[in-house]
Amino acid sequence: MAGPDALWEALWALLPRTKEELKLELGEKVEGSVVMLLQEAAELFYGDKRQECLQTCEALLDYSWEKLNTGPWQHVDKDWRRVFSFSCLLKAVCLCAPPGDAASVAAALKACDMGLLMGAAILGDILLKVTAVLQKHLPSGKRPAPDPSQEPLGIKKARNDHVPIPDVTSERTVPRLHCPSLQYFREHFLDPGRPVILEGVADHWPCMRKWSLEYIQEIAGCRTVPVEVGSRYTDEEWSQTLMTVDEFISKYVRNEPKDIGYLAQHQLFDQVDVENPDVEKFPRFAEAPFLSCILSPGEILFIPVKYWHYVRALDLSFSVSFWWS
Repeated sequence: MAGPDALWEALWALLPRTKEELKLELGEKVEGSVVMLLQEAAELFYGDKRQECLQTCEALLDYSWEKLNTGPWQHVDKDWRRVFSFSCLLKAVCLCAPPGDAASVAAALKACDMGLLMGAAILGDILLKVTAVLQKHLPSGKRPAPDPSQEPLGIKKARNDHVPIPDVTSERTVPRLHCPSLQYFREHFLDPGRPVILEGVADHWPCMRKWSLEYIQEIAGCRTVPVEVGSRYTDEEWSQTLMTVDEFISKYVRNEPKDIGYLAQHQLFDQVDVENPDVEKFPRFAEAPFLSCILSPGEILFIPVKYWHYVRALDLSFSVSFWWS
């Protein structure tokens, strides 16, 4: 971890030089008293009164948080999200004022993550830039050392989950192609909309040799992310929560929790249980044509537009999606 002065200088270089240059530009939906309080926070910050600024930011965050969580998200005015982002920004930078320590930097990073998740872009996406600086100044090796008595994760999952390998019949398997040219791929699969597994295309990607739970924790363990808890969002027990990547891995990957946790998006429609379909509720599902496959590390599955897909992990894995325009 670099010294607190170096961190402060790096953060200060990202900020407007004066409070006049810190353009709030908030609309009429934001109450005048809130605008005045935010202006006061800016004056305190640029007046080197960091502790008073921090307290003012906490009040702004509490109030704007209520605004963000009242009613449907699409009805939340964007200016209230900007208020939240400005407050997160000032709080984060105040926390890093010398003499800073690792706990302060971690708290500042969490404030930025909250602004990125709940707020709106301000000052040219400054929260993203501040986050990058904070991550560089976090000490390495903060993660707790693994318990030597703990079994390797893969062995534990394999023994407890008893995941059967699906029977993939040859007449319904997705075709495979090894390192095709772009022209061939476009003519035979992209344009006609045919699924295909691309082999050897990603073998040279750094993720193939770097990615592991330990690596993800090292580079992003302290980041705050939204997590869905439960199998389906229509279930009564389904909920959303915020936690760090470290907490998610510890609770939902390394251990065996009662609930399922996803770093995922919402399920939009009532979906068929592909492996145990309710044919009375979905009688035409038995007639639906399909293709199936098993992907190994480094393989890429091209899914054409308008294709539905179902995925089941046979082991601990990481996946990346790329959406074609």
